Parts: sequence; C-alpha cells; structure tokens
Amino acid sequence: MTTESKFKKALVVYYSFEGNTRFVAEAIAKELGADIQELKPKKDLKSKGFSKYIWGGRQVMMKNMPELNPLEKQPEDYDTIFLGTPVWAYTYAPALRTFLAQHPLKGKAVALFMCHGGGPKEAMAKFEAAVSGTTIIGKLDIEEPLTDGSGEKKAKAIEWARKCLDG
Repeated sequence: MTTESKFKKALVVYYSFEGNTRFVAEAIAKELGADIQELKPKKDLKSKGFSKYIWGGRQVMMKNMPELNPLEKQPEDYDTIFLGTPVWAYTYAPALRTFLAQHPLKGKAVALFMCHGGGPKEAMAKFEAAVSGTTIIGKLDIEEPLTDGSGEKKAKAIEWARKCLDG
C-alpha cells in the first residue's frame, strides 16, 4: 500500500548489525512503497556476544567512519529520508556517521528511528544533531522488535511511518 503525501519520493536508509533495524526498515519501506538502502561497511564487525560491545563501542568512541560499499540508491534523488540505526554506546552506529558525511541531507525531510536493547538514553539527541539542517518529521525508538511475537512493535513502527508522511 502506497501512502499519498506531500512528499514525492521516500527512501529508507539503514544499518543493521543483528537484524532488528533491518526488520523495522523493511516493514516501513513495504508499507510506504518506499525504496530501501542498506548501509554495508566493507569491513563490518564480526563479533558476537559480549565482544561486539567492546569493538562496537571502540568504533563509536574513536568516531570511526567505516568505508561503505557503494549505494544502489542516491539519497539526493529523494525528498524524504527515513534513517535507521541500532544504538551503539548511546549513539548511532558508525556506518551512519560515514553516510551522513558523504550525503548531507540539508533541506530534506528526515524521520529517525533506532532500535536498542534497553534504553537509548541520549542517542536520539545525538542522531538529531547529526542531521542538522533537515526538517525532522518524526522520531522513534523501539526496543528489540525481533523479540516481539505479537507483531505489536512492527505495527507501531508502521503507524509511526505513516504519520511521518501524513504530517
């Protein structure tokens, strides 16, 4: 189902490490009839378990900007951008830092969503600051959507995305 809105073209851009953000991004894109672009670092973390927090946190603290594989969709061609990230060390993932440095979204309508395992703290404020110069049309944080057997969190994300476009 495509949602009619005042915006012409929507793109969902996301990075996902364990699949939670991908799950939300795909649900939003499908519901809105939007294009989708996954950010894939050329060298992504391979750690699982507790060590992922050490290596991921180190990347965040060092403000790393991992090199990304080429994009299939160009954000410059879209009016509305949905940006999705997992929360890493109370901020957005380094792949988003690279993306935002390479693709300034000034003048775009932007909706921010993040997935986390137990409270984003100041992560959303940092994410907002990273997209200064845009019009933020919505913000959503959602805790571990893949663990929700009822589908309630997916439905919440879809409803939020519709509201973002409808104004």
